[in-house]
Amino acid sequence: MSTAAAPVRSGAVLADLLPAARHRYAVDAALVVGGAALTGIAAQIAVPVPGSPVPVTGQTFAALLIGTALGARRGFLSLALYALVGMAGMPWFAEASSGWSMPSLGYVFGMLLAATVVGALARRGGDRSVLRTAGTMVLGSAIIYAIGVPYLALSTGMSLSAAVAAGLTPFLIGDALKAALAMGVLPTTWKLLGRRG
Repeated sequence: MSTAAAPVRSGAVLADLLPAARHRYAVDAALVVGGAALTGIAAQIAVPVPGSPVPVTGQTFAALLIGTALGARRGFLSLALYALVGMAGMPWFAEASSGWSMPSLGYVFGMLLAATVVGALARRGGDRSVLRTAGTMVLGSAIIYAIGVPYLALSTGMSLSAAVAAGLTPFLIGDALKAALAMGVLPTTWKLLGRRG
């Protein structure tokens, strides 16, 4: 049995390059579980933000990378697993938290949708060049905030402007750095693989 990766067809994502042969479902399941675990680990890289109930974490970056690398379906399943297991009590949300009552839970829901959207864009080449990757990451981040900030306002009783000040503005520089990292990593990975398809 050959272990060489199948040729990349148009619309492939990085995970499609893995050899699967007869074990596609097992490989997909491992990718989904691995993506959820990676997001949980990245969430523990957390820095509190003064005046905000939302810390700066690595989980948004992980969620966007998982979406682009796994594609929409596997990215959605991975982040859905992450969200469901965390809400059920696994302490792998930011700062080892879990459950339903966190004011930052809206960001988790936003990551689920964002991973799905950036995964769909990756199938259309959204991670193959620096500029396309930048657009994909900006859109993914915007989706996370579009759900996370209103949820923060509703769950804490903050006004929308206060929620923007506490749950969006302090994170913009970090998001720009995360997008820059993705802009370097994803297109470079495709280039190294020699598969610009």
